Formats: sequence, structure tokens, C-alpha cells
Amino acid sequence: MTSDLPGGAVSHRPLRFFWMLDVSGSMAGEKIGSLNHAIRESLDPMKASARENPHAAVEIRAMTFGSGFRWMTPKPITLEDFSWTDVPVSGITDMGSALKAMAAELSVGNMPERGLPPVIVLVSDGQPTDDFDSGLRALLNEPWGKRAVRIAIAIGDDADLEVLRKFIAHPEIEPLTAKNPEDLVRFIRYASTTVLKSASAPASRPVGTQVIGTPPPPPPPAPTLANQDDVW
Repeated sequence: MTSDLPGGAVSHRPLRFFWMLDVSGSMAGEKIGSLNHAIRESLDPMKASARENPHAAVEIRAMTFGSGFRWMTPKPITLEDFSWTDVPVSGITDMGSALKAMAAELSVGNMPERGLPPVIVLVSDGQPTDDFDSGLRALLNEPWGKRAVRIAIAIGDDADLEVLRKFIAHPEIEPLTAKNPEDLVRFIRYASTTVLKSASAPASRPVGTQVIGTPPPPPPPAPTLANQDDVW
């Protein structure tokens, strides 16, 4: 079967890694502080993991969404040159609009011709306040969107796990639920190192495959102590 996606040799193929980060008002306080901390802490391990794999050249883009969406990086930037700038909170949860913007970014004309399937990590603590379903359709209608490795991290019990499952759209991958700051650091590091390493390994599946491979199992959540104050 042929594919509408370009092929090419595996060596040094670009791999785009996307953060999609919920910065709605419910993230105010400890949650947004923990998210900023977790991503800052993940960068050095992420860069070390990428250096171990010569088959992929990792490029980063980061998007926040609250009232609307914002690309933190105007264009893809190499992982080695990427640094983190703390993000503030902003309004409601326009996840559907963010997914449509991601779909546009993953259109064939905007993606590298010899690229590996991208990785999208969606982090959210709530429920979409706009049209999530049309945004998801737009993403999955793009060949690169369909083939992307899609990981979701829920912050606390209020996050809509069913929405996150729809985003993942893989029978063997569940959303990761962070119950406290320690969980969030562990899951962000997992997504930015273990999942990235798996996605950037030489592909054994055909180019036309629509269902993504299953990443290695994530680390278990940290135990929640009865007297722990920072439980979400």
C-alpha cells in the first residue's frame, strides 16, 4: 500500500515534538507552577536521551491554550537550542481551537518531507469549553496527525479523561493522571524521554501504518500520603 506521506532513509530524519499545555484559569497557583517546574526539569534529560539516538533530529514546538491558543515558538526549534519560559494562566479551555491549530501545523505542506511521526503531549486539568470534537476531527484528518504518537497527561481528578482518551485514540494507551507535583514531574519526564526515544527509534512499521506503536509503560504514580497537602 502506498502512502500520501513522504518516505526516505531513517538516518537523521526530523522528529517534531509538540507540547500542548492547558493554561486555563483552573491551573492557577500550584498547578501552573508545578507544570513550569516539570518541563524545566525535563529538558536536560530530554536532550541527553535525544543525543543517544542518531537516527532522529528532534525539533520542538510548544503551544499553550486557555482563552484562545498561543505558539510559544514561532517555528520549530532544535531541541539543543530550546529553553523554557514560564507560562501564566489565561481564562477558559479552548482545546478545540488548539487542536485545529495543531492540525494546520501538521499539514503535509508544513511538515518535513523525511520526518518521523511526530509526538504530541497534551496536558490538561479540565474540560474543553469549545468544540473539542471538530478540533479532534481536524487533527486526525491530517495524515501526520493520525500517525502522531499522542500522549495525554491529566492534572488531578477534574480532568475529562474521556476527552483525553479520544485524543489518544489508541486501545492500549491510557491518559496519565498526575495527582500531585511529583507525579507531574515523573510523567513529563516520561513523555519527553522514554516516549521520545521510542518514537525516534528506527521504524519497523510500514510508512502507511495508521495506528501508532505502543510506547513503553509509564512509571507508576507516586504514593499519596494521607497527610499530604498538595494533592490535586
